[in-house]
Amino acid sequence: MTSLQNSTSINQTLFLNSFPQKHHATFSFCRRRFSLLVRSQQASPPPPSSTCSSSQDRPGRRQVLAAGIIASWVSLVNQNSVSFAAENKKGFMSVLDKKDGYSFLYPFGWQEVVIDGQDKVFKDVIEPLENVSVNLIPTNKQDIREFGPPKEVAETLIKKVLAPPNQKTKLINATEHDVDGKAYYTFEFVAQAPNYTRHALSTISIGNGKFYTLTTGANERRWGKMQDKLQSIVDSFKIFNV
Repeated sequence: MTSLQNSTSINQTLFLNSFPQKHHATFSFCRRRFSLLVRSQQASPPPPSSTCSSSQDRPGRRQVLAAGIIASWVSLVNQNSVSFAAENKKGFMSVLDKKDGYSFLYPFGWQEVVIDGQDKVFKDVIEPLENVSVNLIPTNKQDIREFGPPKEVAETLIKKVLAPPNQKTKLINATEHDVDGKAYYTFEFVAQAPNYTRHALSTISIGNGKFYTLTTGANERRWGKMQDKLQSIVDSFKIFNV
């Protein structure tokens, strides 16, 4: 992918500096996860002889109480497993970057590659235009809306960062949505090179003093087949406090 070979960090720094200063409230969220491990051991049978009937009753009552507690724990574990399964969508692998504070999904079978200027890149080895990249650079902004409305920011980012100057680009749509009080801009665009056209989706947000950009796409001829998967990637992108 030609745009991935450019110095994206430098381009994004220029992009960030091209907007006027605005002020908004800081939004943050913290996603908490927990796991529960339940171990149960079979209670030892009572001794063959006992001198008191009450001593026989007490172990039995303990077993019933323990069974009830374990059943409650198992029920809780099953409920949590459902939520975890929902996050790990079928046919996708998950990325959790605890250092930089973000997570997303990518299709099973894509391989990670290292590209200068990108924090994470995964791509299809057969269809190299099918990939996802994450880039982040420092910023003193607190909210993506400080840069302007979605359409304005998307058009500037596409022209200055996401596509080379010699490619003809077109913004298809740009929207804003909130997740746990944090604003994200998501937009769709095409970039036409001499020998191919790439159809792409991007989502951007601000957190942890960084400007985050996730971009994914495919060759225009495969857009119909890949659209749902690419949309799932974009929708899965989340930032958390670190």
